[in-house]
Amino acid sequence: MGTATILVVDDERKIRDTVRSYLEREGYAVLVADTGQRALEALERARPDLVVLDLMLPDLSGEEVARSVRSHSDVPIIMLTAKASEEDRVNGLRLGADDYLVKPFSPRELVARVEAVLRRSAGSATPSTSFDGGGMVIDRDAREVRLGGEPVELTRSEFDLLHALASHAGRVFSRFELVTKVQGYDYEGYERTIDAHVKNLRKKLGEDPKHPRYVLTVTGVGYKFGVKPDA
Repeated sequence: MGTATILVVDDERKIRDTVRSYLEREGYAVLVADTGQRALEALERARPDLVVLDLMLPDLSGEEVARSVRSHSDVPIIMLTAKASEEDRVNGLRLGADDYLVKPFSPRELVARVEAVLRRSAGSATPSTSFDGGGMVIDRDAREVRLGGEPVELTRSEFDLLHALASHAGRVFSRFELVTKVQGYDYEGYERTIDAHVKNLRKKLGEDPKHPRYVLTVTGVGYKFGVKPDA
């Protein structure tokens, strides 16, 4: 789960900083927003893997944000609130929340819930995925890549980039999305570092830079993985 991107939405800076610190310690990439509008903008730009959403926000309410998200996305949502009644929890779950945590909460418990929700949303996803009839194997848990049975030495950033692309083969990722997954936060002004990672990754995968097979350039947008996983 180390390459999963989490969006933390809370108007209290102390809570944002604490949650971010605990999640980053576990290897997650973390984006933060302090208003509902900024949360929706971040969701549109970065398409995170999970949202930690406070219900009490200064502009849009957390319920409004959740309703907007659910109108077009099934991204997992964990709601945070000071409201502890059963009715509030039920309403939150009816809005499409995957889990619910009442303030004050333990950051360690939140991390455990994030892990559990991501596991559930991943369903039966296996840690190891093969492509090209086994010609390429990406092992998420071992953080290993093999080509033709031979290991490929990748840096952490190169592996995270390859895994992010290959996990959603065929989907186009913007540089902004990829930099949040690889660097762990919005590396503003440095999205072009992704181009350097791609160049190095293609070289290590033995790709023809003019006619790559795995990591494809989508002009004006970003990159995608060009080979579907083996059935």
